[in-house]
Amino acid sequence: MKRKYSCIMFFILFGAAGAQAQMKSYIDIYGGVSYALGNFASSDYSNNDAGFGKRGATFGFDGAYYFSKKLPVAIGASIIFQDQGELSYTDAMNLATGYTTAYKADYTTVTTVGRYHSLNFLVGPQYSFQYHKFILDLRAAGGISRVSQTPAYNIAISGVPEQSKTIYQREGGGLLPVYGGSAGLRFKFADNWSVGLRGAYYDTGTGLNVNTDNLQEPAQGRLVTRLPSFSVFQTTLGITLDL
Repeated sequence: MKRKYSCIMFFILFGAAGAQAQMKSYIDIYGGVSYALGNFASSDYSNNDAGFGKRGATFGFDGAYYFSKKLPVAIGASIIFQDQGELSYTDAMNLATGYTTAYKADYTTVTTVGRYHSLNFLVGPQYSFQYHKFILDLRAAGGISRVSQTPAYNIAISGVPEQSKTIYQREGGGLLPVYGGSAGLRFKFADNWSVGLRGAYYDTGTGLNVNTDNLQEPAQGRLVTRLPSFSVFQTTLGITLDL
């Protein structure tokens, strides 16, 4: 067992040693797809934590600074925009059906506006391995997410005097902590240029408070006062310039 462990450590150190003279600080621009996960992606009416997040576009700028040519260790930083979509017609119909059932109403009309937009600022340590023209980058990161927009709902319930007012779930926004990690594979096609694929997971760990207005007592339908944490997985393609 010790021999096997020693061999693994040898190859890791050998790979790192081979990368010593190769690692260069870089900047990167990329784009791809961001997938909502967990409660953020849920569209279940009965789940008050459901966020109705969707698959959307993401793009950003990224870079890494290597402190020494002898060690493939860097500090990486990213600025990432992500769009997690808007509620679909099916989502609105599911909400309407849920409220109609809860209130025993004649019918319910749900209209939605707005999308999930956020901008993430992340920084963290990175370790890189190079094999010929391929470079594997592993990074952990944390930072701040600036949520600029979330969907808002208007819910009009018909045939229920106790809930004659239209219910409004207001748009949310604000700052949230965000953490995560990424693994990227770059291919050097020229001395200072490479293209790469990256997979990344990010989670805010907590959600935003939102206001729901005009919900009359006794409240019987879905009540949301806090959105779920924004949990996403992103796959992107980028181009990198060595500095």
